[in-house]
Amino acid sequence: MKTTKILFWIATVFIFLFEGVMPLSSLVFTPEYTYIGTRPLGYPDYFALALIFCKVAGSLAILLPQVTGRLKEWAYAGLTFNLMFAAYSHVVVDGNIAYILMPLGVLAVLALSYFSWHKLQAARNRQKEAGMLIRSMA
Repeated sequence: MKTTKILFWIATVFIFLFEGVMPLSSLVFTPEYTYIGTRPLGYPDYFALALIFCKVAGSLAILLPQVTGRLKEWAYAGLTFNLMFAAYSHVVVDGNIAYILMPLGVLAVLALSYFSWHKLQAARNRQKEAGMLIRSMA
């Protein structure tokens, strides 16, 4: 359980930094680099801004413990689609293996976060059920 919790937090903080903080900081501090990842792929500029907003919102949703499970699931799904389509866009447009592998590597870290979150949720549910069983027997 402790190892799972450590893995979850390391993976989730990495995703928050990579998918949330990095795009937002490029928009705020170096706006000339805001569109550097989307323009070469043929996407319009407004798409990059929407992507930044969604990445920040999704990474915050998986980072904050107060967010409900259903919203976390949607955030994980959205970030997964984002990373899958980023890799696919690079396959179709430029074929650069480094640009293809980068989102797939981040996707692997996202999967680690997702599966460890589910493992932690299952452990919490078992603890709650055990506590309810003990109370009902008393």
